[in-house]
Amino acid sequence: MKATGIVRRIDDLGRVVIPKEIRRTLRIKEGTPLEIFTDREGEIILKKYSPIGELSIFAREYAEALSHTTGYLACITDHDQVVAASGAGYKELMGKEISPDLEELITNRETKCLNSKEKGRIAVISEEKEARAGQVIYPIICEGDAIGSVVLMGREEKESMGDTEKKLVQTAAEFLGRQMEQ
Repeated sequence: MKATGIVRRIDDLGRVVIPKEIRRTLRIKEGTPLEIFTDREGEIILKKYSPIGELSIFAREYAEALSHTTGYLACITDHDQVVAASGAGYKELMGKEISPDLEELITNRETKCLNSKEKGRIAVISEEKEARAGQVIYPIICEGDAIGSVVLMGREEKESMGDTEKKLVQTAAEFLGRQMEQ
């Protein structure tokens, strides 16, 4: 654990303000759910809550099935990071922070189905210099909230995404959303 040197007092309602610098660095916005942990030494740990994180094993298996079926790189994200990935190059994505463009796409509940020659392709992770070849992106909706996305990506420029890939990704996103509701 890293000390920040910042001290805050608890107000009369039991609230503590998380400093703006920390919220910005960790991408915590108003309404972001936080999970609270305690330990025996009296430490309180706040962690961003990821509902998809609860399904990480299931999400990984779904990504593997999607990748195996299509031959493309498949990944499943929450609002912050890639929680599951499978296919050629999956190690480059696993656990990485998603790009601001993908986060905005999820928030706006937008769907993308773009081929390698089309403009508007989106980098999946912040570290990517340019977006991959063809891609299909579909938001995961759970109880009315956009909580993540399912992404299918080609590796080569000649690969194209069509209605079949779009339906597969839509099915995956809707299935994962329903699993979260149970």
